[in-house]
Amino acid sequence: MTLKAYAFSLILLALTFSNSYAASGCYNAQEFEAEQGLRIHSELMVIGLTCQKVRGGEGLYNKYRKFTNKNQYLLGQYETTMLSHFRSTGQDAEASLHDLRTELANEVSQKAIRMNMAAFCRHYGGRIDQALTMDHDTIRRWAQQEWPTQPASKPKCNRYY
Repeated sequence: MTLKAYAFSLILLALTFSNSYAASGCYNAQEFEAEQGLRIHSELMVIGLTCQKVRGGEGLYNKYRKFTNKNQYLLGQYETTMLSHFRSTGQDAEASLHDLRTELANEVSQKAIRMNMAAFCRHYGGRIDQALTMDHDTIRRWAQQEWPTQPASKPKCNRYY
């Protein structure tokens, strides 16, 4: 087998391997982190929007915006990762990302409704200040966590590619 044919065979094998994981209903490590990172961002958005109406929370939405601006590059990477995942599974990537973002925000909003606004803000309001102090590596470690009470849309694959 020539070197060219061998390299081509390896590329085909890698594509087959990665596509089988994409179709298997699980996330690789990067996709898992990306969804959880977008979950964090969505949670901070809901906290900022909800708690700005509660006494003492007036500046939280502006702090959320500051967090977003500070971490624009990382959040953009997370979106790009999820768009690639959706494309690899044959979905409309833009619509799927929009649906995911909406679903994540709705989950947090439902929690705020169940708790009542004042209790929600007392419990979660400090997360924006905490998040603002984090660098990208710390945010990434946070996003890599598996949260039993808030699982990702898909489990993490057993293998990483």
